Amino acid sequence: MRGIVCQGIGQLHDVDDLPEPRLIEGHAIITIRRIGICGTDYHAFKGNQPFFQYPRILGHELSGVVEQIGDNDQGLERGDLVAIIPYLHCGECLACRRGRTNCCTSMKVLGVHQDGGMRERIAVPVSHLLKAEGLTFDEAAMVEPLAIGAHAVRRAEVGSPDTVLVIGSGPIGLGVMAFAKQAGAKVIAMDINEERLAFCKSWAKADRTLSSLAVDATEKLAEWTNGDYPVAVFDATGNAASMTRSFQWVGHGGRLVFVGLVKGDITFSDPEFHKRELTLMGSRNATLEDCRHVMKVLADGELAVDKFITHRAAFHHMIPSFEEWIKPESQVMKAIVEL
Repeated sequence: MRGIVCQGIGQLHDVDDLPEPRLIEGHAIITIRRIGICGTDYHAFKGNQPFFQYPRILGHELSGVVEQIGDNDQGLERGDLVAIIPYLHCGECLACRRGRTNCCTSMKVLGVHQDGGMRERIAVPVSHLLKAEGLTFDEAAMVEPLAIGAHAVRRAEVGSPDTVLVIGSGPIGLGVMAFAKQAGAKVIAMDINEERLAFCKSWAKADRTLSSLAVDATEKLAEWTNGDYPVAVFDATGNAASMTRSFQWVGHGGRLVFVGLVKGDITFSDPEFHKRELTLMGSRNATLEDCRHVMKVLADGELAVDKFITHRAAFHHMIPSFEEWIKPESQVMKAIVEL
């Protein structure tokens, strides 16, 4: 079986001798049709992904077709188009028992903690398959990354008439913006890249945009919120300096949600944190509920995945394409691989 293996930092190899997946009880064999490329994949390639060991088959934004499956209670059959939930949880820890499967203490994420879907076929627990009836292969592969944004918005409990600030306009930040808008909030998008900020307005329907480099950023946020500042601030940058700076922009009694992940420590002023009675949240992965919500939004035609995906490549051309996509000048918003 053919696949692409990340052998080490900066090393992707196209191989054709991977073992075929075995069908075991409670699992299905899926023929992979689309693989979304995530920041996690770029970080793993560059050696700055904190939960990673080499060699590893990347790929966790996945859609495909059921090739083999036994009796199941999900109503799935051979030939069904499915989206894959890549977060393999234990079902027994405190988080799982409370329905917080996204932060399971023994979490194994496909393509991160164990081999993912950058190959022709993969075995997946039936419990982690979602029948994607009415969606395209592209849309089904985007369920997972968009669900991360949907989960962060649900965590923050925002809606009309709240104003929120989303820092970072990569795919995850864009998902946060889109689902904050879908929840009824007004969205201010912040980034250092003006072209990305334009995309925030055209695709995610951000109400306002603001450069992170603007010397008057704080004054602008105050002006646009009548001095209140945003009810919630989402930082999706994975940048320690940005995450540290974000504390100052949350309104009193508001919520700061770290959607991005960074290696290292974040520090903040305790008096400033305390006087505002801020709520600081981490937002990790997504749940089944979030994925189903995303699928409904996509099925209803509320988000244009065809515009969200800006670059694509055939599987046999993935490695040279990946090495181009990782360059800032490529202006990739979201890339996808086709099988």
